[in-house]
Amino acid sequence: MFDADRMPPAGPTDPAMDPQSSVARLCAIYDPLLTDPEFALSPRAEQELKGLAAIFDLDSARRACEVWTDLRPVLTRHSPARREQPTAEHDGSLSLTLMVVEDDPEMAADLTDVLTEAGHRIIGPFHSAEAAEVSAALHPVDLALLDVNLSGRQSGVALARTLKDRWGVASLFLSGDVTATARAADQAEAILIKPFSGREVLDAVARVWRGIEVRR
Repeated sequence: MFDADRMPPAGPTDPAMDPQSSVARLCAIYDPLLTDPEFALSPRAEQELKGLAAIFDLDSARRACEVWTDLRPVLTRHSPARREQPTAEHDGSLSLTLMVVEDDPEMAADLTDVLTEAGHRIIGPFHSAEAAEVSAALHPVDLALLDVNLSGRQSGVALARTLKDRWGVASLFLSGDVTATARAADQAEAILIKPFSGREVLDAVARVWRGIEVRR
């Protein structure tokens, strides 16, 4: 369950909230690890990487290259609204057919209410990937909002892959499992990490859809 008007608190000592810790700066520091796992980081850079890993609940005891491989997709795809004030990108004129797949009943109900009130048509909500997959064959869908970890046999990641391959439907991941989401970030257009507000969801949908439209 989420509060449509609540923003996540920002801790004053949280390095991910530091305006100087932009994604571009972090990529400049740590991207050499992607091509050279033995790349030597400064003590300060190593400390910051461990701090970022802790914030996103990633195992910081691993090699720096492994930590950055998991952390980078989260930072580059994670909604910027979690570090800034809401941008209100959804102006009420956008109306999409959205599939919601979320196995938490309260969260599913909240998502459905927020999206419906904003003018979107909802397919679902579904608690399992199997039910959502059947429905996708019957209903045109503009965008899918998927929880990564579902209670059925298939995960949200597998469903995202199926939706894309079979029907060309893009996905927005909604998850509290940062590690699993980071490893599957290439399957989604964007990521929202729980907890999030209703405004963050609407803004993320608007941003993702705008990006899809630009590519067409």
